Amino acid sequence: MQVLRDPAALPADVPGTALALGFFDGVHLGHRAVLARTREEAARLGVPAAVLLLDRHPASVVRPENAPRLLTDLSQRLALVEELGLDLAVVLRFDEERSLQSPEDFVAEVLAGDLRVRAVVSGEDVHFGLRRRGDAALLRSLAGERGFEVVQVDTVRLDGGVVSSTAVREAVAAGDVGRAAALLGRAYEVHGVVEHGDGRGRTLGCPTANVAVPGDMLLPADGVYAGWYRRPDGSRHAAAISIGRRPTFYDENGLLLVEAHLLGFEGSLYGEQAWVSVMSWLRGQERFDSVERLVDALRDDVERTRAITASGV
Repeated sequence: MQVLRDPAALPADVPGTALALGFFDGVHLGHRAVLARTREEAARLGVPAAVLLLDRHPASVVRPENAPRLLTDLSQRLALVEELGLDLAVVLRFDEERSLQSPEDFVAEVLAGDLRVRAVVSGEDVHFGLRRRGDAALLRSLAGERGFEVVQVDTVRLDGGVVSSTAVREAVAAGDVGRAAALLGRAYEVHGVVEHGDGRGRTLGCPTANVAVPGDMLLPADGVYAGWYRRPDGSRHAAAISIGRRPTFYDENGLLLVEAHLLGFEGSLYGEQAWVSVMSWLRGQERFDSVERLVDALRDDVERTRAITASGV
C-alpha cells in the first residue's frame, strides 16, 4: 500500500480514485464494510482503492477537553487498512485551519481536486468540514457538478446493536474485551515502548514488560487479562497482562501501568516497541493482604492464560 502524506502528492498518472471517507478509529466491522465496498468500486472503475485518514482526531483540535481516547493511533490505522487490501492511504493533516474549511471547499479542493475522486464511499454517519456540516446528503448534492459518485454503506449491526467506535470504546472501558473483539473483528490491542519499572515483578518470580502506552489511547478497565504480546520482529508470546495501579503495593494515586508477563520468555525487552492484545478478562485488580497471596494469584493468572492461549489464536 502506498502512503501519501499530502493529498496534492497523488501522482499525475493516476486517473482517479475510489475513496473511503471517515475517521476509521478502531477499523471495526462497520469500517471494514466501507473499505470492502471501496475495493469493489475501485475494481469497477479501474482506479486505485484509497482511504483518507486524518492524522489526529478532529475533536483534539476543535474541543480538546472533550476529545475521546483513541482506539487506534495513525500507525495502527495504516497497518489495519493495508491488511484489508487498500492500494493507497492518504494522510491529511488536521489543524485549526483545516477545521475552519467549509465542507464545500473540502470537496472541491481535496476530494475532487487533489484526489480526483470517481467515487466516494462512506457510512451513514459521515461528517466533515466546518462544524461537521458536511454529510452524505451534501456529498450527493455536490457529486453531479464535480463528476463523482457517492456510495453509502448501511450501518452494520451486531446482536441488535450498532457497530461504532463509541460502542467499542464502551466495551473496552468496561473491560468487556470479548465484546470489543466481536465489534472490531480482532482482539483489542494497545502498543508502546517497554520502559524500566521498579523490578518488583522479577522479585516475585513473575517478571513483566512495563509498556508505556501514550496517554491519548484508551486502556481497558483495570484488571488482569489473558492475551498476546507481539515484538517488532513479529514473534508473538502468550502473556498475562495487568492493567492498573498495583493496589497491593500502592494507593489509588499510583501510576496506571500496562504490565505483560510473557509466558516462557527469557531476555531483555527494554526500549523496544510492544503490541499487547487483550483476549480474555481474568480478574479485577485486588489488594492482597500478603505477598504470598499475591504470588499465588499471579501463578493462577499464568496458568489460566496458558490454557486460554493454548490454541494459538
